[in-house]
Formats: sequence, structure tokens, C-alpha cells
Amino acid sequence: MNAYLPVPKQPTDQAQQLINAVEEAFVAQQPTAHRDDTPLPAIGTTPPVPQPGRPPMSQRATDASVLMLTAGAASLMVGGGASLVMLASGYADPAVCAIAFGAPTVLVLAIGRLASKAKAVAEAAPAPVHHHYNGNVTVDQRSINTQTRGVIANTRNQLPR
Repeated sequence: MNAYLPVPKQPTDQAQQLINAVEEAFVAQQPTAHRDDTPLPAIGTTPPVPQPGRPPMSQRATDASVLMLTAGAASLMVGGGASLVMLASGYADPAVCAIAFGAPTVLVLAIGRLASKAKAVAEAAPAPVHHHYNGNVTVDQRSINTQTRGVIANTRNQLPR
């Protein structure tokens, strides 16, 4: 036994009573739980309750999550098909199969990304504005005379009067 550690002693009766009293005090302070199962009113202020299904989120986040789930399912099918071909053939090269089965998925994902970017650009572009004027048209036929003089060039434009 280590010489530096004190030897534990058995608690005396008075110490044991004190320990029991402290434990009883902690047990008495335990929080209680209460559940109110009375039905809430059909109309009025009720607290929000989490609904089953997907959590509430923006339309953009919902679209992104659906896209990720779809891409995951598509990659699972492509990977499963590639695994079956390699297992059935027994001598198929994994690199060749990865290129053959991965290329369509990558192509579809790239086209989808390009279409979403094109849609975003089209939505961000300002709407075309057409102005139609009726009436007489006058043309300003003034000319500007320019003179530049001096060591440090100073241009003065003069409109005719």
C-alpha cells in the first residue's frame, strides 16, 4: 500500500447519522415531474408543438434536401449496378467500371447544376423596360468648339451662343 495515502476509517455512529441526514435532504430536493393531459382548446393560444414529418424550413432548403436525397438514391443504384457487373464478370477492371457507370451520373448532376444556375441568372436579370413616346421630335444641332492651350493642358469647351 502507498505510504502517502491515508487509511480510510469506518464512520462513527454520529458521522453515519450526518451522512444519512444529508442524503435525505438531497432526496427531498429532487425535482418532481408533472404532465397535464387535459386537452387543449380548439381555438385560442396554444404552445407550438413539433409536427411529424420534415421540420419546417425554407422552400430553398426543402428543394436542396430533396435534391440531395435524389442524388444519393441515384448514386446508390449506379454503385449497386457497378458492383453487380464486377461481381458477375469476375475480371472487370474497377477503374473502367467506375468511368462507365460514374460518367452518366456526373453528367446528369452537371446538367442539373447548369440548369439551376441558368434559372438563378434569369430570375436575377431585371425585367425589360419599353418606353413608347408620341409627339414631335426636335434634334439639338449645336456643336462644341474645343481649344487646348498652355504648358499644362487646359481644355475649355465652349458652346456657341
